[in-house]
Amino acid sequence: MPVLHIDVGHITARVSPLHAGLMTEEINHAYDGGLYAELVANRAFLEQPVPPSQLPPHWSVVSTGAATAGLAVDLGYIFTPELLMSLRLETRDATESRRAGIANDGFWGIPVRPATTYHASFFARISGDHGGPLTLSIESPDGATIYALADIMLRPGTWHRYEADLITAAGLKPTAQARFVISTVKPGTFWFSLVSLFPPTWKDRANGNRPDLMQKLADLHPAFLRFPGGNYLEGDSVSERFDWKKTLGDLRTRPGHMGPWGYRSSDGLGLLEFFHWCEDLNMEPVLGVFAGLTLKSGYIKPGPDLQPYVQDALDEIEYVTGDVTTTWGARRARDGHPAPFRLTYVEIGNEDWKDGWEYDGRFAQFYDAIKARYPSLQLIATHPVTSRTPDVLDDHYYRHAAEFYADVHHYDRTDRKGPKIFVGEWATMEGSPTPTLNAALGDAAWMTAMERNSDLIIMQAYAPLLVNVNPKAAQWPTNLIGYDALTSYGSPSYHAQKVFNAHRGDVVVAATPDVAPGLFTSVTRATRTGALYLKVVNSLGVPRTVRIEIAGTKSVASAGQQTVLTGQPSDVNSLPEPEKIIPTETNLTGLSQTFDHTFPAYSITVLQLQTQG
Repeated sequence: MPVLHIDVGHITARVSPLHAGLMTEEINHAYDGGLYAELVANRAFLEQPVPPSQLPPHWSVVSTGAATAGLAVDLGYIFTPELLMSLRLETRDATESRRAGIANDGFWGIPVRPATTYHASFFARISGDHGGPLTLSIESPDGATIYALADIMLRPGTWHRYEADLITAAGLKPTAQARFVISTVKPGTFWFSLVSLFPPTWKDRANGNRPDLMQKLADLHPAFLRFPGGNYLEGDSVSERFDWKKTLGDLRTRPGHMGPWGYRSSDGLGLLEFFHWCEDLNMEPVLGVFAGLTLKSGYIKPGPDLQPYVQDALDEIEYVTGDVTTTWGARRARDGHPAPFRLTYVEIGNEDWKDGWEYDGRFAQFYDAIKARYPSLQLIATHPVTSRTPDVLDDHYYRHAAEFYADVHHYDRTDRKGPKIFVGEWATMEGSPTPTLNAALGDAAWMTAMERNSDLIIMQAYAPLLVNVNPKAAQWPTNLIGYDALTSYGSPSYHAQKVFNAHRGDVVVAATPDVAPGLFTSVTRATRTGALYLKVVNSLGVPRTVRIEIAGTKSVASAGQQTVLTGQPSDVNSLPEPEKIIPTETNLTGLSQTFDHTFPAYSITVLQLQTQG
């Protein structure tokens, strides 16, 4: 029988308080059509029509009876310098009994829930000297069922902002198959811009986030958030990078930009909203700054060409941390957040490991400028450099489970004299659109390795975090949390992380490094309470009984708890079966300083024991 020997009195490492967190970027419709709660797709009509259609994507004509409508993007009536297009609607033969208008299909449907208030807003103008009536409705795709509606009377003259609440009935059946319609029973010409529909948001924040996804993230107990993303930070070109200054302030001044994953970002989730997200979940921000590298148009050379982007990073840090007497701190206050945000970690670029990109020189230029003004900031390098010594180095791993099993001692052997490590992206790439149980086993084995070495690995985050599971919504095969417009679910890997994060002490204690082939372990202890957390991953298809011997403590309580995640390797969670693979919790009895325990086949197990002295 294999023996797992634990010495509670021998502390091998202190667990970083930031050990487990979140990495996020706009991929798989993680923001627009995901976490960002806006329900209207292409709300500013800036997406290009897909031939042969001449209509703006996600928008269509609505008409009944003999009424007709003409719909076109109009460059003649510019709404703002940033939003250069409006939508022109011409209605003909509309009467009280036959309507004409426009419909938006949302991000694979507008979700409808019972007893829910949706807040609509838009800017509009009407031709002529008289106003006109509009009806806003959330309805079925064929218009046969109206879930909620509100009436608006347009004022004549220039652009005006309109808003209304649409409230659904208490007894209706939830559906994701709905559309948002703006219609009229009068003939005329109307122009629209920035058409928006928001459901209730997390903590009722204006321009806020989707509650069910925020709750799933909160349940992970994340200590930090790395943002605005990996490739999303860089963009395919300099003009398509995450240009933080263009994401600030009123939505009327945010033009959005084309992201690197094949679709346009509204930038409704901008820099300030990322920091709101950190506040809402009590996470430490890990801010990535653009460092001159793009995905498809090369890089900006160190020196004078790079200097404007170095200054841009300094401005960004001032926006985050400066008081209201500074230029950018004052701008943050005008944006509604007078108090500075806390900021400890700044990452210079993303995945700068390809030859010829001169990251060493670019990193040095950013390092010197930032440290000169903000000496206490910890700077993260995305690739080893020699010109300066980074505070932290970011490692990324995308592998199969077997590869993680084979490399679980990677950081056991790493020199502690170098920079601290941030495993900023990692995942077992098995399963689509979300991981299988086998992937969760690989993830959990890797997490035991990172946890054992959490003196060195101060932060780690799975990626990608979010995926809209509708056809053509995803660009990456394996992602942690899946959803459509209405519902969401956590993958087996999500539940593995949730269990790990809820059962972690503040110190790592000595334990047998290799109990048996196919078993992977880590042991931590909460020094204040004496709780001992034993994590064991059994990657094999047979149960394994292990003798557990605990030394270095006066006693072990006879009662404890067990949390187990298990199933078949190919098992997945999904929208139809969101809880096929979830943890089970049971009480344990008959424990002592030596006891035998059987770990099920294909399982992730956490034993919580109580030690004294």
